[in-house]
Amino acid sequence: MKTSRRAIPIRATGGTVLVVAILLLSTSVAHAAGAAPALLGIPIEFILFALTLLGVALFHNQTFYVALTGVAAVAIYKIAVTGFKTGAGVTGFVGHLGHEWVTLVNLFCLLMGFAILARHFEKSHVPVILPKYLPDDWKGPFVLLVMVWTISSFLDNIAAALIGGAMAHQLFKAKVHIGYLAGIVAASNAGGAFSVVGDTTTTLMWIAGVRPGQVFEAVIASAVALVISGYFAAKQQHAYSPILKNSHAHTSVDWGRIFIVGLILVLAMVTNIVVNSKYPAQADLFPFLGVAVWVAILLTIPVRRHDWEVLGESLKGSLFLVFLVTTASMMPVESLPAASWQTAFGLGFVSAVFDNIPLTALALKQDGYDWGFLAFAVGYGGSMIWFGSSAGVALSNMYPEAKSVGQWLRHGWHVALAYVIGFFCLLALLGWHPEPLNKGAAPAAPAAAVAPAPAPAAVGAPGYQ
Repeated sequence: MKTSRRAIPIRATGGTVLVVAILLLSTSVAHAAGAAPALLGIPIEFILFALTLLGVALFHNQTFYVALTGVAAVAIYKIAVTGFKTGAGVTGFVGHLGHEWVTLVNLFCLLMGFAILARHFEKSHVPVILPKYLPDDWKGPFVLLVMVWTISSFLDNIAAALIGGAMAHQLFKAKVHIGYLAGIVAASNAGGAFSVVGDTTTTLMWIAGVRPGQVFEAVIASAVALVISGYFAAKQQHAYSPILKNSHAHTSVDWGRIFIVGLILVLAMVTNIVVNSKYPAQADLFPFLGVAVWVAILLTIPVRRHDWEVLGESLKGSLFLVFLVTTASMMPVESLPAASWQTAFGLGFVSAVFDNIPLTALALKQDGYDWGFLAFAVGYGGSMIWFGSSAGVALSNMYPEAKSVGQWLRHGWHVALAYVIGFFCLLALLGWHPEPLNKGAAPAAPAAAVAPAPAPAAVGAPGYQ
């Protein structure tokens, strides 16, 4: 019998609803008796989140429906049973969304806006001309990853990943290996891990009082990870589809499109730095970053026509990530194990499936970490699974074949290997030197960081940088 395309999401949704009903029934008794709702000692919210992630892994062609079901299941459970920090029932849920809306809007606007950016960059003809300046063997794909790594150190990692993806689409005749896609995501996340302006988590550390120099030590692990993952990814890509050996002789760069790309990136970067360093208390009150990107897009309408069609193509993927971030925000994460290099190492793997912004905020509140280790762990860890970082989700919108956990782990195995080796190289070379946060006026930190600040409203995703 032929199975309809709608059968999978309907079955997935029905199965999850059944699980939620069973959990509601079983935990209501425990809750009434005063016991914390849990199953085998695990909070029910985490079980529902794990089922959602499992559904994403199994039904990678229906991730939107799985994520929608997951966020609805967790929301219904918390409304009916546990409540939120902002209150019980529907009122508590509304209050929770009121606290998270800035992060979610920023994320959605960035994903949709950078989809337009990537299309402009692709049509600028730079990716077509680039082969003239790159080696024509496996070192060509490797140099491209180094470029992504460098760009991500001072720009948003989503933008770096999409720029890398756009270049790869042209350089490899649209045949990009999944292992190389994992390498692009890993390079973009590694590049932001050692810069206080390269990633939301490191910016959050900076605002809280961590000196830029303390974060920059992560460059050791980041560079090692780039070399290891980049080498294997480049070899995979060269064997799958070699780089174009000849650029178009009479092709010229469309500088109008380059201007649009530059304006979007510069406005986003300046907004991120100014808001988070000068006005951190206002960062969670309005989605400045997302609005800045769209202001740049609207201002450049007279320059070149934007490919508005890509918004429809990116909508489901963007909402998928928003649903996962919303689900992660409802998890009852109240404490972490004692601060140690082992804990930091483990957080890298947790970051592959859990929002790294609350993880970072929790670690800052806990204090006592070596901040370079933490920056690398939460920054790079999300690369190990395609939906583990916002860069991965954004790139998967461009390359839907990457939306498979099994294929990502099978072909992108070098990302996890690079994480482990990079982390222990950093540990061997520098050792674990935890430093308490300087709540005073740290010389290299922004003046506004004299007291703990709420998490900035910027890009965040399950493990996402």
